Amino acid sequence: MLPISRLAAAPVFLLLTALAGCQSPAPATDARRVFRYNQPESLTSLDPAFARNQANTWAVTQLYNGLVELDDSLKPGPSIARRYNISPDGKTYTFWLRPNVRFHDAEAFAGGKGRRVTAQDFVYSFKRLLDGPTASPGGWIFRGKVLEKAAGEPSDTCFVAVNDSTLRIHLQEPFIPFLGILTMPYAYVVPREAVQKYGKDFREHPVGTGPFVFKEWDEGNAIIYHRNPGYWKKDAQGQPLPYLDAVQISFIQDRKTEFLTFMQGKLDFLSGIRSGSRDLILYPDGAVREDFRGKFQLQKVPYLNTEYLGMQQDPANLRGDNAETGRALRDKRVRQALNYALNKPEFLAYFLNNVGKPGNSGFVPASLPSFSPALVPGYTYQPEKARQLLKAAGYGPSKPLKLRLSTVAETKEYCEYYQKKWAEVGVQVEIDVNQGAAHGELIDNGRAAFFTRSWLGDYPDAENYLALFYSKNFAPAGPNKTHFKSTAYDRLYEQAKLEQNTEKRYNLYRQMDRIVVEECPVVAVYYDEVVRLTQNNVRGLTPNPMNQLVLERVRKE
Repeated sequence: MLPISRLAAAPVFLLLTALAGCQSPAPATDARRVFRYNQPESLTSLDPAFARNQANTWAVTQLYNGLVELDDSLKPGPSIARRYNISPDGKTYTFWLRPNVRFHDAEAFAGGKGRRVTAQDFVYSFKRLLDGPTASPGGWIFRGKVLEKAAGEPSDTCFVAVNDSTLRIHLQEPFIPFLGILTMPYAYVVPREAVQKYGKDFREHPVGTGPFVFKEWDEGNAIIYHRNPGYWKKDAQGQPLPYLDAVQISFIQDRKTEFLTFMQGKLDFLSGIRSGSRDLILYPDGAVREDFRGKFQLQKVPYLNTEYLGMQQDPANLRGDNAETGRALRDKRVRQALNYALNKPEFLAYFLNNVGKPGNSGFVPASLPSFSPALVPGYTYQPEKARQLLKAAGYGPSKPLKLRLSTVAETKEYCEYYQKKWAEVGVQVEIDVNQGAAHGELIDNGRAAFFTRSWLGDYPDAENYLALFYSKNFAPAGPNKTHFKSTAYDRLYEQAKLEQNTEKRYNLYRQMDRIVVEECPVVAVYYDEVVRLTQNNVRGLTPNPMNQLVLERVRKE
């Protein structure tokens, strides 16, 4: 690990060097107009076709735009598309593009000047996601949804450029969350010329339409963006966006060093508070400790993430201790007892300083509008009820229930807490710690009977969470990690996919979530929250349940 002075100084030097090439270097180097954030996790690509994790997503969001974008209330609205229409049958989406959106200036274009974005650019970008040689992990946003040929391949007419400014997308059947899916970075528009010029190296030569223009990527050290002087958006007063002149992304991996760098004022923003800093900053009730009050802004909002424990319902691939665990977990009374035995509020206070909400409703997190603990009551801490259920299932002092829980090192401490609470009701749980990749493989292939997992929403609709219990979505091909199967649930899920009335659809969602609560193939431990620290001079950086990082309206005073 480099000393902190070198970690901080290297990116600053790179930034100043890059900005020196600007026509107006003096104002550009004004620190009040350079936004600095750190990316501790690996950033692998600046190509939106590979925006599969937070690191890539945050970086590409500053460079690109899509047809639509989410507003502050997570509702899709116009972006490059100035307006859109959905046909009465819900299967045809028509978008009319703005005439003044241009790609960034780049060597890929004639004379180095960016050209206007057309509907054909979206056809190219969307088909590229589905193209085998691209190997994008984002093809799922269209597969099974857009019009397909008999063999299951996307139809040649699923994306149609009617003319330069009109795009049509044809679906096989209505899919209500489709607009939300189109707000994802996978659906950002890219120019054919740049992709063809750079090939796989497009990952480090990005060309978009967004508020910032790529300047330099010194891998492992820093990424530099400059303000896009030709950006097509203006604020409500008609002032061009963005307000910032540059963005600097650093790559400090050590979380303690990252926090110290922030406290020294060398970063403008931090997302999340890790365990080492959490107790330092927050009281167990979530309030900021006196030593830090006023030194920075702390924002906390619900996050589209449910932390849960899964219980495999399909014994086919379970072996050894996992097979024994699987047999026990096929008794619903056992699954319910495990739910009732956990004191979720105590867990959140002790381990997370009340960052998050107890999972006392269904699987759908508190950040979504269909969430309703009153209409979907879940499991609260009732250890005596847990003991009664275990006794009814045939377990007790003479025949203790023994289980094996699979997890990763990062959550081992949490599992030891669960282990203690389950022991209090007579359940003996062995903790099996695996590396992250191995843990995921065990789960996806149905070889872990009882496991820790989280589900971070891809788009802001409860369908994205409820898809985890649809029988046609069994892992490894789909997200149904527990192989839960219910005819009644499947019928509601298929009905909800077609229901265009919002309140009726929410009612269907809640019916499905009540089935999940009753059958409990999972333990919803807690609904996560986004915690952000920003310097006091930062304005316009608002957190949202998707934990997006949007810098086009951010100022520094």
